[in-house]
Amino acid sequence: MSDQLSLLAPVRKTDRLFFALFPDAGTAGHIGGLAEELRARHGLAGRPLGMERFHITLTHLGDFEGLPRDLVAKARGAGDRVAAAPVSVHFDRAGSFSGRPGNRPFVLRSSEAETPVTQFQRMLGQAMMATGLGDKAGDYLPHVTLLYDDALIDEHPVAPISWTATEFVLVHSLLGRTKHVILDRWALNGAIVRSDGGV
Repeated sequence: MSDQLSLLAPVRKTDRLFFALFPDAGTAGHIGGLAEELRARHGLAGRPLGMERFHITLTHLGDFEGLPRDLVAKARGAGDRVAAAPVSVHFDRAGSFSGRPGNRPFVLRSSEAETPVTQFQRMLGQAMMATGLGDKAGDYLPHVTLLYDDALIDEHPVAPISWTATEFVLVHSLLGRTKHVILDRWALNGAIVRSDGGV
């Protein structure tokens, strides 16, 4: 009976795979400072993430029990297909996503719906389709999670945070251990991704 019950038990996901843009160290420091300022202003209890964890998720490839090597290989193939210039990143708003009570993401985001990041994410999505990963894009809102908290803070303007992303990376996240391992990285030095949608 115990063996049968174990078959019905939910599988514990331990590994996450995603593409991301990371800020440079100086910008990560500015993001951390802004996170502390906003935390104090809104009386939030959640602690800001470590500076090394601030990032923009481009595409979430899934959560797994163990890292599927075939998926990693396809993701690397998709990364190899992308040719784009450095991507301009600009965030000027902050606010909460709904999330679970006690675990609501408080994030930086842009006031613009169409940005170089959204354009680059679509380009990456096309490369993923070409390598058999399928369309995992869905509705996409570029953001940087600052912290998690129970409060729901309405979106509001903040001092702008900007940087130029010169690479994108494939990340293996060890769930529950707050650790990111970069599996591969690609320089952004090809065709220019512009805010008007052209190249």
